[in-house]
Amino acid sequence: MKRAIIRHQGQPVHVTVEDIGGKIEAVLQDGTRLAEQDVEWLPPASGSMFALGLNYADHARELAFKPPTEPLAFVKAPNTYTGHRQQTWRPDNVEYMHYECELVAVIGKPARNVRKEDALEYLAGYTVCNDYAIRDYLENYYRPNLRVKNRDATTPVGPWIVDAADVPNPAALTLRTWVNGELRQEGTTADMIFDIPTLIEYFSSFMTLLPGDMIATGTPEGLSDVKPGDEVVTEVEGVGRLVNFIVSESDFFAKHNR
Repeated sequence: MKRAIIRHQGQPVHVTVEDIGGKIEAVLQDGTRLAEQDVEWLPPASGSMFALGLNYADHARELAFKPPTEPLAFVKAPNTYTGHRQQTWRPDNVEYMHYECELVAVIGKPARNVRKEDALEYLAGYTVCNDYAIRDYLENYYRPNLRVKNRDATTPVGPWIVDAADVPNPAALTLRTWVNGELRQEGTTADMIFDIPTLIEYFSSFMTLLPGDMIATGTPEGLSDVKPGDEVVTEVEGVGRLVNFIVSESDFFAKHNR
């Protein structure tokens, strides 16, 4: 089952999602159906996001870095999230901003000192994120700069959470990114250095993971610059297709009065 959060009549509402022959509809509790393009999609989870750097060997090679010997992680705050079909802004006067298509594991119950063998039992399901990065501010991949990754509304998440039982093999999913309809990135979760059970074991060994927390598992090679006016689509096979539109910093904040 797919579960999402939308804004309906001014309020966040939990819905189920149905895909009938490629036609996506959000279904309210009273049975009302809303077409994908008519819905204001919100991030389907709002806990902390623990994001992995250099977790695909091909991506590490692309950047001329040695793969890490233990998970290289940083934390993203909930204010950085935005939803499906929403806008993200590119800072004015930067040289390079790139997408990152990522499979996200969503925690379903408190997890502390979890063994790898039991880790998937703690998942609610999976979603997709596009972990945009402002490369201008990257000083060191092993000490990620907050300005690279933690900006308001610059991490699209969604569109929904797919139940864990409906994704029987999260270690064999294709990831793809399109920019204005052109395929720019393609890889597979089979190339992760640290898989999801390993990551849950790692994080829960020193902290409690809570329901709604997310683990963004990294991105494969194939990054490129994106600019205002671009439509960026990130897709994880069997999980979801996440659409996002890039605008300039000045246009975004003029619209959102921030």
